[in-house]
Amino acid sequence: MVALLLRDFHQNWSWFMIIGNGFAGLWSLGAHRWEALRSRALWWFIAVAEAAVFVQVALGVALVNKYKLEFPAFHAFYGFVAIIAVAIIYSYRNQMKKKLYLLYGGGGLFLMGLGIRAFLVGQ
Repeated sequence: MVALLLRDFHQNWSWFMIIGNGFAGLWSLGAHRWEALRSRALWWFIAVAEAAVFVQVALGVALVNKYKLEFPAFHAFYGFVAIIAVAIIYSYRNQMKKKLYLLYGGGGLFLMGLGIRAFLVGQ
């Protein structure tokens, strides 16, 4: 019962992670072009969207370790690549200060793509 609820939450949370990172990426790319879109709210939105990746992977790990659910090949791979991508994006923020909005824009869209791919493989 709990495993099914957690699985459903994992599946529904994936939409939050995918759409959130997509919007964060588009907003950041827009902020690169239009200064009016640059705000503190953008950085909070990016932080929440990227934190959603960690929540998503933690839910998946809990499903596999505690409830012994099987996952399709490469499903977990995309989740862990997403975590590594967040770390790489964060680690390049100082070196790419002049192109920071492009970094987070491309990074957000990349994370969205990884989420979509994990979702499709997980079906």
